[in-house]
Amino acid sequence: MNAALAAAATLVALAFCLSTLDRWLRRRRPHELAWTVSLALFALGSAALWWAESVGWGLGAFRVFYLAGAVLNVPWLALGTVYLLAGPEVGHRVRAWLVLLSGFSVGVILTAPTRVAIGRGEMPTGKDVFGVTPRVLAAVGSGVAAVVIIGGAVWSAWRVWRGRVPSLGAARTVTAPRRLAVGNVLIAAGTLILSASGTLAGRLGKDRAFAVTLLVGIAVLFAGFLVTSTTARRPVPAVVRDGAPAPAPAG
Repeated sequence: MNAALAAAATLVALAFCLSTLDRWLRRRRPHELAWTVSLALFALGSAALWWAESVGWGLGAFRVFYLAGAVLNVPWLALGTVYLLAGPEVGHRVRAWLVLLSGFSVGVILTAPTRVAIGRGEMPTGKDVFGVTPRVLAAVGSGVAAVVIIGGAVWSAWRVWRGRVPSLGAARTVTAPRRLAVGNVLIAAGTLILSASGTLAGRLGKDRAFAVTLLVGIAVLFAGFLVTSTTARRPVPAVVRDGAPAPAPAG
């Protein structure tokens, strides 16, 4: 069952990744490229879990699962939120730092010494296997990025509730602010579901909890992407200037 759930999560993540990649190739919107990278990492982490649940855990599978699933995927997802709410100028700056962090993380996680041997049975934990640096990277990558996603969703919903375009002050055009707010809320909900594996581990076991939360979380994220990226039938663009919406020019 765990292998089947991990396989389903991998396939959903791949479908999601191909969808965002197709949209980015056609429209070249930077948040869709960030989501493509994030979903490729989700698919890689899910595939590592699928492999481990099928043939048994090993150090290689755990390193890939930890790197893609615990360190890098949520930060790249958060980059999409930064692009959507803060605009391309801020997004490009964050992306440059994230590329550096990603390269550093790959080097650390793939070469970090281990404390114990990994058995082929139940999923190991980072605190048992790795020292301080990999665990700090996971805490910062998942924790800070989740705050960005959830905070962005709250900000977006609050701005729409006040009748304003969801933005952190950058001058930009938003054709469907309500749709953008709902999409961000769904992305935040998917992030929360993905982080709920620890809560469910006591009831379902670590392997089953990760497999379930991966599958459900990816599905909710996919829904958020579809809501955010689908254009309304009759969009009425509004341009944000000085933190308040102004009517778009006629014609």
